[in-house]
Amino acid sequence: MSKYSYKQNIGHKIRNGILCLLAISMLSAMGDNAWAQTGSNHKQKHKVNATPTANAKVASDHKMPAKTSIKAKKPVTRQNRITPQIPGANRNQKNKIFLERADVLVADEKISTDYQILRGNVEFSKSGTRMYCDSAYYYDATSSLDAFGHVKMNQGDTLFVYADVLYYNGQDEIAQLRYNVKMENRDVTLFTDSLDYDMVENLGYYFEGGKIIDSKNELSSVYGQYEPDTKNAEFLFDVELLNEDYVLHTDTLHYNTNTHIADIVGRTTIVSDSSIIYTNRGWYNTDTDNATLYNRSLVVGKDGQKLTGDTIFYDRAKGYGEAFGNMILTDSVHSSILDGDYGYHNQNENRSFATRRARAREFSKGDTLYLHADTIRTFLEEGPDSMRVMVANPRVRFYRINIQGLCDSMSVVERDSMLNLYNHAVVWNTNRQITGNVINVHFNDSTVDYALIPDYGMMAEHIGEVYYNQLAGKEMKAYFENEELRQLDVNGNVQLIMYPMEEDSTYNKLVDAESSYMTILLKPKQEIDKITMWPDVNGNVTPLYLSKRSQYYLKGFGWYDALRPKEPDDIFIYPEEEMRKLMGTEMAKRRSVKK
Repeated sequence: MSKYSYKQNIGHKIRNGILCLLAISMLSAMGDNAWAQTGSNHKQKHKVNATPTANAKVASDHKMPAKTSIKAKKPVTRQNRITPQIPGANRNQKNKIFLERADVLVADEKISTDYQILRGNVEFSKSGTRMYCDSAYYYDATSSLDAFGHVKMNQGDTLFVYADVLYYNGQDEIAQLRYNVKMENRDVTLFTDSLDYDMVENLGYYFEGGKIIDSKNELSSVYGQYEPDTKNAEFLFDVELLNEDYVLHTDTLHYNTNTHIADIVGRTTIVSDSSIIYTNRGWYNTDTDNATLYNRSLVVGKDGQKLTGDTIFYDRAKGYGEAFGNMILTDSVHSSILDGDYGYHNQNENRSFATRRARAREFSKGDTLYLHADTIRTFLEEGPDSMRVMVANPRVRFYRINIQGLCDSMSVVERDSMLNLYNHAVVWNTNRQITGNVINVHFNDSTVDYALIPDYGMMAEHIGEVYYNQLAGKEMKAYFENEELRQLDVNGNVQLIMYPMEEDSTYNKLVDAESSYMTILLKPKQEIDKITMWPDVNGNVTPLYLSKRSQYYLKGFGWYDALRPKEPDDIFIYPEEEMRKLMGTEMAKRRSVKK
């Protein structure tokens, strides 16, 4: 071969190589354009990845998952600064998501024909809702998406939701937000790591712990849900409502972020510096600190007083509780219980009230005072030395082992240890009966110390059959020792009828006497030791067999044993006929004697 031929052959090969390279370049360009057109018109199928951990790495560093990496040699379409999808379409179509913008769109049918990959300033819209993120998988066929990095959703200017990851299913219109989730609705903010938001019902709910904060309270629970439209929230499991003044604990709570009213539907405790509330049904207004409690609720005050009732209206700020239905007020400080069908307690003013089968119980060493009246009140009397006072009226009856009684009204003064009975008062001790317009009983260490009748009184002692020792006077004072009468002083208009006991323990004569003053001393077991009357004494001694029935009783005498409470529950028994005798004719006689 000649040199010329050789060179010519080499030239042809070089030329052919260049032509081949040009052809390959043109074919490649044509292939890219064909794929881009196919990728944009291809019908897609969608499967939502609802598992947060599937894209955990994307959620943390805002980069696309490894499975979506596109190799340089594969057919790829890249479009920069994406324009709105179907610009002239109605953006209010139901169940339709529109891609509004993105910096980069990447598609690779060898990886998936279901979704497109978007990066940079991604924005979607759906029926007035805007969605933003750093990157996303967009499933156009099902109007679904998976969004990653700086996820944001907003409805108008009232509802904003933020998260690291969003999975949105266009078929059921559920948005699943994961990691560092925050939902803001005006002055309400919800925090959680797992929030599902139903865009049809406009309802968000968390299930792995979260909290809601409004202008008044902070509420946290394992499960919670919130409706921005109604402002209603529901909390389940380990629920805590935290207020600057108290803490509420329960397992089920309904709450409205607009009214700030908590609807209590489970066992609940509300703890504050001033009180503790125990209830399982009711509602609590956290704005006004008012509560309505049902199902035998309990309010414990800072002073240790406990108010229980079938229904309780409670004002925490005022320390006022009003109870309906079997009200019980327990005062551990004063060892007492006040109960009735209705009542209230004001711990700030130290006032209590009970009515409708009202009863007070005062506990002491080995004994209890049971007291009943139509109305019973307790309060602290103002003054340099405030003292607790209990007032009962009308139709008062009381029982204690060593003393029983009744009257129209009564007061108990704690500081003076005085039991004061007014109007038609009767007191029984062993076989003795004391009556008077006013009777004051003094207690020393919970036992009777003395009794004073300052405005006419009568004492009677039943000795058998129709015979009664009787003593009347303008003022009487009886002294007790070990719960037994030891001395009796009578001043003014002293009248006496007495049946002295003979040595053989029989009674065979009647003694009647009058004087200005008298003192009786008694031995243990109530035996009379000495009787002194002065200055002048008028009287008679009549053999019993010669005495007349008219001599047996002083004017105004009455024996009211039928009215006497024999046991604690007898205080609720009110013999109408016997009470009419006491408050009618006999008392009229007594007043006439006094005059």
